[in-house]
Amino acid sequence: MSDNLFDSASAALMKSSAPLADRMRPRTLDEFVGQDHILAPGKLLRRAIEADRVTSLIFFGPPGTGKTTLARIIANTTESHFSTLNAVLAGVKDIREAISDAKDRHRYHGQRTILFVDEVHRFNKAQQDALLPHVENGTVTFIGATTENPYFEVNKALVSRSRIFELQTLTESDLRNVVVQVIDDPDRGYGNLDIKIEDDALDHLVNTSNGDARSLLNALELAIETTDSEGGLIRIDLEVAEDSIQQRAVLYDKDGDAHYDTISAFIKSLRGSDPDAALYWMARMLYAGEDPRFIFRRMLIFASEDIGLADPRAIDVAVSCARAFDYVGLPEGRFHLAECCLYLSTAPKSNSTMAFFSALDHVGKEPSGEVPNPLKDGNRDKEGLGHGKGYNYPHAFQDHYVPQQYLPSGMQGQYFFEPSDQGYESAVRERLEKWRARDKQEAIEKRVRRYIDEG
Repeated sequence: MSDNLFDSASAALMKSSAPLADRMRPRTLDEFVGQDHILAPGKLLRRAIEADRVTSLIFFGPPGTGKTTLARIIANTTESHFSTLNAVLAGVKDIREAISDAKDRHRYHGQRTILFVDEVHRFNKAQQDALLPHVENGTVTFIGATTENPYFEVNKALVSRSRIFELQTLTESDLRNVVVQVIDDPDRGYGNLDIKIEDDALDHLVNTSNGDARSLLNALELAIETTDSEGGLIRIDLEVAEDSIQQRAVLYDKDGDAHYDTISAFIKSLRGSDPDAALYWMARMLYAGEDPRFIFRRMLIFASEDIGLADPRAIDVAVSCARAFDYVGLPEGRFHLAECCLYLSTAPKSNSTMAFFSALDHVGKEPSGEVPNPLKDGNRDKEGLGHGKGYNYPHAFQDHYVPQQYLPSGMQGQYFFEPSDQGYESAVRERLEKWRARDKQEAIEKRVRRYIDEG
């Protein structure tokens, strides 16, 4: 009896001293804030939770959007036993023990088990494989939570057996509702205190939290707990709010979806000739701690892939800025990042260098043609085999150009390079069209001569 009383007192003490973000965790769907796209009345997931008919699920989305909370709400509403594992701490042994307990529970009590795995993307292949058969045969109903795209980071067999729900970053309205809950709740929040949050302070807390409810609650707790009351009133002004959350929480993981999505947005903004968007996405990467050399590598590729001959100086600018950055370093090296970004985003665009990959594809699919005899090396066997005979030296002709066969026989008239009409490349296009016209005329004249010679 005394042990039970001690355990209850200990649990109550731990609950009262828990961080605000943990104390305010919603217990029911009605308390849950946000994610109306999957939890509004009538939506599939809400119906399944309310009817206690949850099947295997994977929740994925940014931190602080409610993935673990949703799992706990399911735990509060289901008649199934709810077991939890954290993929960072659990190993194959823990999985086997959880499965063994689930089997015993079903055999002796007829009770189903829901197994919740937090940060499931952290499971290695062996751990995921150890879980898979028991999800397939229904020993456990699996619920996973992850900040990473499950289609890339989670065992495909687990993904195929689960409904995936993407949780979205909370809106400013959602976050303001979270603050209201904290101020109004006397048991878990601060409803028993007289608190006044100035409008500009609330704006700062909400804006800087960047859609992360946990970040907001941590900052709010720090602001309230460290502010002295004046006549019983705790006033949270802008200065207090700024001290409580000084830097915006930016969602960015160098190995995760945010990394690839952000660099994709950056490159597409460069390609779309939007310098403002390109600067914004580059700033987001740098703010989050991305390696500037990674950004330079992508801009070096872009200079040839998406600008190319439309502005041949683009690659020179990119190389020069990258070298200058290596010489100067941070923080001044950000000027070189900015200069390169602005030059590339405002330069004329052409992707004509993709012509090489058309040629490469042709080589891989078509029979290899022989090098035309005039193009062969005549230094070794010109006398014996006639290699190089008939070659016309272009510099000996007007405009340093003379029509002759450069492609293998059977490929005459095959074009890979189609220059654009952008920037410098427009002049290249004009010259090439003139040369190709002369080539075609020469080919026609050769066929006519051959026809005449053959009678």
